Amino acid sequence: MREPRSLPGTQNRFQILHEIAEEARARLPRNIWDYMRGATETETTAKRNRLAIDSLALRPRMLRDVRGIDLSASFMGADLELPLTFAPIGSLESFDPEGGAAAARAAARHGMMTTLSSVSAPGLEATAAAAAGPKIFQLYVRGDTAWIDDHAHRAIEAGYTAFCLTVDVAVYSRRERDIVNRFVKPWRRSATGKDFQASLNWKDVERFKATHDIPLLIKGIMTAEDAALACDLGVDGVWVSNHGGRQLDQAQGSLAVLPEIVAAIDGRAEVVVDGGFLRGTDIIKAMALGADLVALGRLTAMGLGAAGEEGLTRAIDLLAEEMHLALGLMGLTRLDQLTPAHLTAAPPVGISDVLSAFPLLPEA
Repeated sequence: MREPRSLPGTQNRFQILHEIAEEARARLPRNIWDYMRGATETETTAKRNRLAIDSLALRPRMLRDVRGIDLSASFMGADLELPLTFAPIGSLESFDPEGGAAAARAAARHGMMTTLSSVSAPGLEATAAAAAGPKIFQLYVRGDTAWIDDHAHRAIEAGYTAFCLTVDVAVYSRRERDIVNRFVKPWRRSATGKDFQASLNWKDVERFKATHDIPLLIKGIMTAEDAALACDLGVDGVWVSNHGGRQLDQAQGSLAVLPEIVAAIDGRAEVVVDGGFLRGTDIIKAMALGADLVALGRLTAMGLGAAGEEGLTRAIDLLAEEMHLALGLMGLTRLDQLTPAHLTAAPPVGISDVLSAFPLLPEA
């Protein structure tokens, strides 16, 4: 079992993930909590993220030697202790003042990846300087090609492992919890250049690949057709995501479309997936279906909201312990031993919702 990376006081304070979620809800202002847990319109897509995870059961094998369990992986040439990244969350500093820097330090403590949003503090260079370790920079396009190129050059200079373009925000959604609260994030009030994101297209992807010597990920892919187009243009990573259910309502869950996307990619690119992943068994399911890296969104926000860098570090302690236990109880010692044969369809045992993975957490 991996040793905890959080301080002993935090280990005693948070012994299960539910306690981190509950502390975050108690500490965060209502507007910020609703911003984190909310989604667009009916919130159906966010619920389907959990439903897709909950609709698969594990198929364990017995009487296997499971000494020496290893949760390591690699992504974009980086060796990782865990196949995880913190997802790029806008205004991450709303959950802890140190924002992306705190997340980068927590990631480095766990030997995992982190991903910084272009609309999160403390910014590209300061986050890169906060901690050694592999990092992805994610960009919302708010300018012309020269503006994009400037960010790419800065990311390369700062030592980022890869560059990510988010492509599922051509128009901004209606997030009704925020609307009811009359809450608008500060970066949205001052945002300019939205037409540049709306006009982003496959020719821009092709130009980026021809111009910049940094691995490129495309985030927001939800169909085999778009995954194939990305691979045809030489994209290095396909990020399967519906933006945590926060953009298009009534879409499929990320895990539900992962198999068709993995089949379309056929080994031509690496695969990231996000969307409702909160427990160790969730990660196991994603890896069994072909993901190379799993991105954590709401768990990142809750860890920071509960106790800053230490809270996030402790959240990953507990998640890694759950992964270790699940893999051993499956009769396996390495993540690359997982295959779709280790899963089977099964009816969910309860109502799937954004936080239904935490049944001990009374929902607000």
